[in-house]
Order: sequence, then structure tokens, then C-alpha cells
Amino acid sequence: MVRIRVSPEDFIVEEIPLYPTSGEGDHTFLWVEKRLENTDALAHALAKAAGVSARDVGYAGRKDRIAVTRQHFSLPKLDPEEAMALEVRGATVLEARRHGNKLRTGQLAGNSFVITLREVDEPTFARAEARLKELLQFGMPNRFGDQRFGRGRENAARGRALLLGQKTRLDRKKARFLLSALQSEVFNEVLARRPLPLQELELGDVAMIHASGGCFRVEDLAAEAPRAAAFEISPAGPIFGTKTLESEGEVAKREQEVMRSLDIPPQEEWSLPRGISLKGARRAMRVPVPETRLERGAEDTAVLKTVLPPGSYVTVLLQELFGEVQEGAALGENPPE
Repeated sequence: MVRIRVSPEDFIVEEIPLYPTSGEGDHTFLWVEKRLENTDALAHALAKAAGVSARDVGYAGRKDRIAVTRQHFSLPKLDPEEAMALEVRGATVLEARRHGNKLRTGQLAGNSFVITLREVDEPTFARAEARLKELLQFGMPNRFGDQRFGRGRENAARGRALLLGQKTRLDRKKARFLLSALQSEVFNEVLARRPLPLQELELGDVAMIHASGGCFRVEDLAAEAPRAAAFEISPAGPIFGTKTLESEGEVAKREQEVMRSLDIPPQEEWSLPRGISLKGARRAMRVPVPETRLERGAEDTAVLKTVLPPGSYVTVLLQELFGEVQEGAALGENPPE
């Protein structure tokens, strides 16, 4: 079986900032390289080292733990020179610049990956090359990665309990994450049950415009099919909530069946924790991967280089290319964050 994360250096991730730092303001953006460290734990360690509240530390997204990653963190009222001198386990501050606001979740343009895979024989490499040609033409299924669901896939179950008012003694950040895992479970199941290739539309679909993120219902297949073939638009699955744009016809029936099969009750039976709303959205069922390259490395290795947009999972890309892969064989069975 193909192996990944034999060492952290086999899995290199670099965040692509959404905007440049201005050099002025009350916050300082730290460009940090970490190795074998959890993003959340590192944020707390930075807060402690800087003498600020962990709630005031910002970052755009979680990065894999068993990896070498580079990403931004923001801290308030911290001199850049002091930031450069911070010492935290498993991390190095590479750069520090002032900016006017706290970094928020989702404020990134994407992530760049360089991944070394081991025990890749010639037939496996050839199959991956052939599959990559298909993905370059039609896009990658945009399902949520397994790490979204936690050990034993408990996150979605805990989110379901929150939705029903059965468990409320959590801070809002953790509660939102668990509810998001439940939404992700629904999306993945809708995607799995789709009867058509992802480059094709159905009457009643909700389609997403890739350039803008806008959505609309598909009412004229003949008019919209060429746009889907050109990767201008794609079918979009539900991130269920109170204001999710609803599909119609057979598409709507399948989505409703998924909700029932996963024990998601009607909205009137929801009992969300105080202060938390669940507005919902739509997520494209596929994502373009034009910057993906697969190269033969030394001996039995292969090197995958890719850039993915926010919210898409490189582990899904690996599964599409190589099937199931063995994680962290040399480091135990610790899953990525």
C-alpha cells in the first residue's frame, strides 16, 4: 500500500495569503513554520509566550499536524521585533509584520502542497497518472476529508446531539465546529449518491458559478450544460441550514432522503445552543485542480505538487489518485488535524 507521512518532511504545506500585510496597525501577523504541532495548540502557545489571550490569536485555517507547514497567525498589540524573538515548541517565527485587523478563519487564498508518497510501484503510478488526466479535465470531487470527522467519526454525532439540544456545555467555537462536521456528513452523502458525473447537471440542481460563488437553480439544461462542460459552473450540494437555497425535483428528493437517513430532523425540531445560528450554504461538488503535477521521485517514491482552494482537502486528492493510503507508518497512527 502507498504510504504517506513517513516523516513530517514528506508532507509540506504552505498557506497562500488572501492579502498582503500592510505594515501598519494594532495587530502583528506572524509567518510561522511548524513541525509536528497542532494549529490550535500552537495558537495557545503563541498566546502564552506573548502574554495575550488565546481568544485574541487569529489564524486562517488549521494545518496538518504530521507535516511541515507554514502559515500566518495574528496577535494583538505585539511589537514585530518581540514577535521574532518568541520561542515555542515545534515552531519558528520566520517573519512578523503589522496589520490593521485580526486574521479570521477562511481568510486565505488557498494552500500549496508538496507531498512525497512511498512504495509506489509502476502500475500504481501509471493508474494515478491516468486518473490525474481525468481530474485535470473534469475536476476533483469536493467531498470533506476524513479528518473533518475526528477519531471514530464522532464529530458529526456530537453535532447531531447539539442540533437536538442534547449537549450544550461547549464553547461556541467548538460547538460550531461540531455542527459543521454534521453539515459536512450530509454534503458527503449527497455527493456519494449523485447518479451523474460531476460535469453534468440535472434539472432542479442548484449550480454554483465558480468565478463568483453565486448560486442558482437549473431550469434550462440545454442552456446550462455548455457552461458546466466549460467548468464555468458546477452542481452544488447542501451545507444544510435555515437559509440554504433549495433544489427541486429529483435532486431535492435525494437531498431530503439523505437528511432522513442521517437522522437530521425538520428545522422546527432544532434546538441550537444559545447564540449559534445555522444559516447554511451551498458547496460546489467538484473543484478544479489545474496546478496539480505528479512526478516520479527516487526509487519507489512519487511527488505530488498541487494548489487547492480553501476548504478542499488534499487527502481527497490522494484518495482519488491512489485509493486508500497508509498514514504515518513511521509515526504511529496519529491522524492529521
